[in-house]
Amino acid sequence: MQKIKFAIVGCGHIGIRHAEMVQRNQFCELVALVDIKNELHASLLQLFKVDVFSSLDQYLSQEKLADIIVVATPNGTHATLAIEALAAGCHVVIEKPMALYSSDCKKIIDIALLHNKHIFCVMQNRYSPPSVWLKSIINANILGDIYLVQINCFWNRDERYYKPDGWKGDKTLDGGTLYTQFSHFIDMMYWLFGDIKDIKSFFKDINHQKLTDFEDTGLVNFSFVNGGIGTLNYTTSVYNKNLESSMTIIAEHGTIKVGGQYMEEVIYCDIKNYQMPELLPTNPANDYGHYKGSASNHHYIIENIVDVIKGTDTIHTPAVEGMKVVEIIEKIYVSC
Repeated sequence: MQKIKFAIVGCGHIGIRHAEMVQRNQFCELVALVDIKNELHASLLQLFKVDVFSSLDQYLSQEKLADIIVVATPNGTHATLAIEALAAGCHVVIEKPMALYSSDCKKIIDIALLHNKHIFCVMQNRYSPPSVWLKSIINANILGDIYLVQINCFWNRDERYYKPDGWKGDKTLDGGTLYTQFSHFIDMMYWLFGDIKDIKSFFKDINHQKLTDFEDTGLVNFSFVNGGIGTLNYTTSVYNKNLESSMTIIAEHGTIKVGGQYMEEVIYCDIKNYQMPELLPTNPANDYGHYKGSASNHHYIIENIVDVIKGTDTIHTPAVEGMKVVEIIEKIYVSC
């Protein structure tokens, strides 16, 4: 099998992480990097030893293109770049969120179908051992009816994160707290329990008025279409560093709490006639300085891409589910 060729668009923390994972995989080859910051090009060339381009258009003008283009740019640019890459005949990997509007997600899917190309959405929290375990017991109906799900996401994002010259905090490029910080946990909720309805939300900008164009704190109550009720409580106003991301499940036959910074630890498990298995340890979160950036599972995304291209597996994080996460976020924001 020839190596699968990758190009990365957007060389911030996440883009660099993708580039590193590609180069570590024996079936993959990193062939190009794209970033609008020309001052970074020399260091990127030195670090990865591949061609570096200033724009996707510039890269797409080349004769031989990568098999896969990874879109790891600001959120508000995902749709345009993904559509360009698909139209050029490349499969795409799209960092979360898939786009800022579900209508744009649909456009991406339509273009992919037209050109017979794959879309891989990055939802790496699904690969954490506690997430895999939760999915298995819910699919097996071990918990019975779901009564209540509580999700708490209490993080720190302050002036060290929201730089004056950066895209984070800008409504057009960032989208909002649920898109950039907490879409992974909305994905987990949807992946495990399905869609939501009867949404009632309350938002407040406590101390980010000079840093962002949107709320830093929210309380969201809802019902699950499949039964049970839920609540999402979130903030980026925690002092100094992240506190937790947790999910508590109250169900007919048991109670579970998964916590840690990325729901990577099983804190509590009490299920009728059930012995919890010993789970594999979770990789430490990516460390981007003063804050933890994301769950360190991007290598699983690359492995799934390889298996799909080889024809031995299906996409674990499909585009329709990436679109559904965006749709849920839209519904939450309009429910206030």
